[in-house]
Amino acid sequence: MKKILFVCTMNLQRSRTAEDIYKTDQRFHTKSAGTYKHANHRINQEDLNWADVIIVMERHHRNKIRKEFPTIYNTKRIICLYIEDEYDYMETASIELLKFRFEKVYQSIVKSQ
Repeated sequence: MKKILFVCTMNLQRSRTAEDIYKTDQRFHTKSAGTYKHANHRINQEDLNWADVIIVMERHHRNKIRKEFPTIYNTKRIICLYIEDEYDYMETASIELLKFRFEKVYQSIVKSQ
């Protein structure tokens, strides 16, 4: 079972929504974190070590990981969903977009195994 870490800025809306909609999915385990220093749960080395795949919402989240955790950046698969910060937690449009984009990503993960 794959371990998926969802990452956004504050860990309040996008990554929390993704974690919560997939937390009962039998295909993987999920966690979420934020890149900002005042995030609900700030991304750390333990989170990154735990994850098999890191899913970021925007490119600047991947860049933050590259800057602060260069070893992880070079050794873990990091995929960007390109979902901007314009949704509330568990907003219907956010859930639909997350599912649509993540399911495409998940299929590529499965194919690459």
